[in-house]
Amino acid sequence: MTYELQDRNFRDEVDAGDNGVLAPSSSRGAPPSEGRSSDSDPSRGAELSGGVASNGLSRTPGSRDRSLVYAIANQKGGVGKTTTAINLAASLAQAGERVLLIDMDSQANATHGLGLRVPRGSPCILEVLLGESGMRDIIMKCSVPGLDVAPSSPETAGTEVLLANAEAREFRLKQALAKAALPGSEYSYVFIDCPPSLGLLTVNSLVAAEQVIIPVQTEYYALEGLAQLMSTIVAVKERLNPGLRVAGLVLTMVDSRTTLARQVEREIRTHFPRLAFETVVPRNIRLAEAPSYGIPVCMLDPHCAGSDAYFDLALEVIGRG
Repeated sequence: MTYELQDRNFRDEVDAGDNGVLAPSSSRGAPPSEGRSSDSDPSRGAELSGGVASNGLSRTPGSRDRSLVYAIANQKGGVGKTTTAINLAASLAQAGERVLLIDMDSQANATHGLGLRVPRGSPCILEVLLGESGMRDIIMKCSVPGLDVAPSSPETAGTEVLLANAEAREFRLKQALAKAALPGSEYSYVFIDCPPSLGLLTVNSLVAAEQVIIPVQTEYYALEGLAQLMSTIVAVKERLNPGLRVAGLVLTMVDSRTTLARQVEREIRTHFPRLAFETVVPRNIRLAEAPSYGIPVCMLDPHCAGSDAYFDLALEVIGRG
C-alpha cells in the first residue's frame, strides 16, 4: 500500500533541513506502575536534563535567553494534538524548564486536561485575540510546577467570526505575545495547541510560532490531510511568517501490532526522512485516563509507555532546537 503525500520538490520546500536528533533513552528499567502516582518521578527531570547535557547541550534549565515558540497543529481532529501539547510541555517543565501552554481550541481540552476552568466572567484567549485583555492577564498556574497555561473556553468558538473584518487579524496572537514581552527569557518554551481546522485560529498560531510539531495518527485518513496542512504551512511561511519551519512529525496512537500502522509509519519515514521524530507515541490507557484526573501522564503514571514516549520526544525536541 502506498500513499502519495508530496512530490520531491514540495518535500524539499517544507523540510526543516539536516536537524540533529537525540537518540531516545533506553535505560529506564523501572517496572510499570500499577496504581495512580500522586506526583511525577523526581528522577525523570534529572534524567532529562542529564540527557541534554550528555548530547552536547550544556544549557542549564531555565537559562534560555528567549522562548522557543512551537505550534502543535493538524487540521484533523483526534490525532493527539492536545495530548502531545500537554505531555510534551509537562515533560519539559519536569526537567526544570519554564513552559507556557497556550490553548487556542474552543473545546478547551488542553485547559481542562490540566485541571483548569476559566471562571465565569473571567477573560481567556478570546479576549486576548480581541485586544480586550493582555496575555499575562489570563495566565493560570496548574498542578505541574513550571508549567503555566493561557486558557481557552467554549466562548472562543466565535472568535473567527468576530475577527473576520478585523485589522491584522492573522497577527493577533503574535501581537499579544509581543505586548506581553513573550517570547522572552521568562519561559524557555511556548507551546500553542491549535484547533482541528485550518482556519483563522490556526493561522494565528502559525504566524506566532517559530516551528511546527505535527502529530500524525498512524491511520489512512490522518495521512490524507497531511498534504493540505503542509500546503498551509508553506503559504503562511511565504506570506506571513518567513521564519516558520517544521520541527518534526510525531507518530501518535501507534499500535505496532497492526499492518496498517507499520505501513503508515514506513510511508511517513520514506517521504519525510529528516522530519519524522524517532519517537513514536503508542496507544496507551494511561494517556487516555490522565485528562480525567486533570494531570499529565507523567504525574499519573511516570513509568508507563505513554510517559516514556513523551519523555523521549522531549529529548528530541530539545535536540532539534
